[in-house]
This record gives sequence, structure tokens and C-alpha cells, in this order.
Amino acid sequence: MSTPITVTIAHQLGAAEARRRIEAGFENISRQMPGSGTSRRHWDGDRLSFSVTALGQTISGTLHVLDAAVVLRIELPGVLGMIAHGLKGRLQNAVQLLLKKQ
Repeated sequence: MSTPITVTIAHQLGAAEARRRIEAGFENISRQMPGSGTSRRHWDGDRLSFSVTALGQTISGTLHVLDAAVVLRIELPGVLGMIAHGLKGRLQNAVQLLLKKQ
């Protein structure tokens, strides 16, 4: 059984700039996963599909870049679901830092 996490982060960058920043900073986002190791990712338009190995389990998700928001959806398998609340906040902070208007 998995635990879904959805995080929506508003931004004022437009989709192209938000995507550029996410591409450049994805490794920082994936490091927010506890015990994170290898990751893979694939863009299809403005939707990023990814998986990260963390604590011997695979976390998969999508990140959809919109004109004024980014929607991050993650499935936490098994015992990782127990840390969903804390992880959600860390992921939200990491994405917000990438999208902070300078």
C-alpha cells in the first residue's frame, strides 16, 4: 500500500522559466527524500515523470509545470508513508526555493 502526497506551489514565473528552474534543480528536490540514491526522470511536455530510490524502496511521481503553479504528486511505498507529513513540507520548501522570483 502506498501513501500519495500532492503539493501545489504557486509561482509568478510562467511555465517555461519554472520548468527551466526545475530541470536545473531536480537533484536538490530528490535529495529531500530520506536515504535517496539513484533517480531517473523523463519530461513529456511540461510533465516530469520521475522515480527515486530511497531506503531501498522506489518513490515515483510526477511534477506538472503550469503557467502559475507546479503540482507535485508522489507515491510513498510501504513504511515511507509513515513520514509523509514531514516529507511533504520539505519537498514544498525545496520547490518553493527553486521557484522564488528573484
